[in-house]
Amino acid sequence: MTAINHYSIIHIIIWFLIARYTKIGWLLFLTLSIGWELLELVLPFDFAIETIQNKMGDIIVNILGYGFGKKTKNY
Repeated sequence: MTAINHYSIIHIIIWFLIARYTKIGWLLFLTLSIGWELLELVLPFDFAIETIQNKMGDIIVNILGYGFGKKTKNY
């Protein structure tokens, strides 16, 4: 597996939309994003089986999507 995969596009879109259209702040975003990646370590589903590099890539992609969503938000 690589650090970035087809789920990365979904991560970007989801976090972009959440940042753009909700009032979720950075702290809650980071808690949810990192918390989900940690939860995937114990989930018994195929989609959750990833390398540590991929989990780190997911968090980076999440930050990019969320940050871009915040930047383009109309206040």
